[in-house]
Amino acid sequence: MLMTRFFPYRSLLRRLLADRSGLAFTEFALSIPLLVGVGLFGLETINLATTHLILSNMASQVANSAGRVRTSIDEADVKEIMLGADMLGKKIKFSANGIVILSSVEMNPKSTGQWIRWQRCFGAKSIFSSYGFQGSGAADNTLLEGVGPKGRKIIAPTGSAVMFVELVYDYQRLIPFDIYGARTIRYLAVSGVRERTDQAIKNASNTSILTCLAPR
Repeated sequence: MLMTRFFPYRSLLRRLLADRSGLAFTEFALSIPLLVGVGLFGLETINLATTHLILSNMASQVANSAGRVRTSIDEADVKEIMLGADMLGKKIKFSANGIVILSSVEMNPKSTGQWIRWQRCFGAKSIFSSYGFQGSGAADNTLLEGVGPKGRKIIAPTGSAVMFVELVYDYQRLIPFDIYGARTIRYLAVSGVRERTDQAIKNASNTSILTCLAPR
């Protein structure tokens, strides 16, 4: 009598405790945050890998295209090369968040070291080259060991030149969370010139020059 008085719905309570019909739904609801997190992490990883692939291709294409210009090179040629880079980088909004620095490296007139004869840039990122600017090494041996990072410096062969490309890009994440943190991605690429005997840059079409920043 006492149990019935205080627990008039004990049979209903037993049925509720034994009911497992909503278990799967509850487990799914609890797992949603984990599934979303894994999905977002996967998307961001794919975006980062794709970005690296695009940047690597851009650096290689600029160096290779500049090296393939024969006879002599013109400002118009450089603009076409940078236009190609811009098209490759559209998906990652490269022009607004990065910079391509193209340098022509050769032996200086005194044969005392390397010389950055000319340098051209494309992109809105406001930085200068980490390895020298236009005119560096022209009359001294400041670039005696070559141009580039330590242990990977390049030296142009006598009577020729190499196209040295630096690419710097501020990574644009896909999702609004810093899974990988803010990062600046850098790539280098080098290509020797083919059949070009005149290494000075011309401007026969009087086109605007893609000038670079230089340290003051």
